[in-house]
Amino acid sequence: MNLSNLKPAEGSTKTRKRIGRGPGSGLGGTSTRGHKGAKSRSGYSKKIGFEGGQMPLQRRVPKFGFKNINRIEYKAINLDIVQKLASEKDLKSVGIEDFVAAGFISSNQKVKILGKGALTLKLDVQAHAFSKTAITVIETAGGNVVKL
Repeated sequence: MNLSNLKPAEGSTKTRKRIGRGPGSGLGGTSTRGHKGAKSRSGYSKKIGFEGGQMPLQRRVPKFGFKNINRIEYKAINLDIVQKLASEKDLKSVGIEDFVAAGFISSNQKVKILGKGALTLKLDVQAHAFSKTAITVIETAGGNVVKL
């Protein structure tokens, strides 16, 4: 063993660069951050939507109107579709699972029955909401309205 083949013990040295440890290290001064600006400062974190000081898009776009956060969206199904579904499948009552099986709605959508079209069958119709004309047409045909 001599000075030419001396080396540190395995695992005792680190491979990462130690920055900000004075000018002699070659990585002092600005510590690889460049000169000035927000990114060179400690504690910098880029805010969502920040565009380098340019007016952000969400502030440039005009805003108007009113968005009701409590709005309930219904999938509208007319009585003629209910009539067609009941006659094809020979049903006495039509519910949400029948609409899902037929592909009119997905399982998490709410349904409102509207009064367009004729209803000749005596049906029990289950839905989340009904229009006034739909209720009168269903009840005059001898059926029942069931609100879920």
